[in-house]
Amino acid sequence: MHVAVLGASGKGGSEIVKELVARGHTVTGIARSPDAIPQLDGVTAKAGDASKPAELAAHLAGADAVISAIHFNVSCETLLTAVRQADADRLLIMGGAASLLGPDGVKLFDSPNFPEEIKPMVKPAIDFLEELRGETEIDWTFFSPAMMIFEGDRKGPGSFRLGGDELVTDADGNSKISYADYAIAMVDELEQHQHSRKRFTAAY
Repeated sequence: MHVAVLGASGKGGSEIVKELVARGHTVTGIARSPDAIPQLDGVTAKAGDASKPAELAAHLAGADAVISAIHFNVSCETLLTAVRQADADRLLIMGGAASLLGPDGVKLFDSPNFPEEIKPMVKPAIDFLEELRGETEIDWTFFSPAMMIFEGDRKGPGSFRLGGDELVTDADGNSKISYADYAIAMVDELEQHQHSRKRFTAAY
């Protein structure tokens, strides 16, 4: 499969690129700093600005799927416009955890213990998901990570569990996953297509 990865130089995007290549996919990696994209066989690095739909669409042309690992300072409609113009079939989004539901059924963002100081940083991801849920033309998937996503070892398939709109926690109530294992779950979704026009999550 030919996959375009936005934000391919970042912590999440670079791990997704590595996982795609390891499974035999070809990748167009797009970032403002293309030199930071993993230099691997099967990867074509391109400089691109996701806030410019026409420019982005040109980079996405010919891709079977688009995976976005960019920050949410680019609006949902801007990204959807570029994907439509490129005539790509699928869009997978690296989302945030704040919109997940806690054990009490309350959105983490709205819980009393959620840190006020980070609310301005995570609110755009929540708004993005709400807008994305109204999209009926493009086949999208929004993949929220665990509450803590970190640079760490790749434990591999079977090390994490999937969930839907509810936060996944371990026996001690912790919710975490490494970027490398997050990438496994993202590429699994690309290949297995289990969450069409849905959100899902994963954690150890």
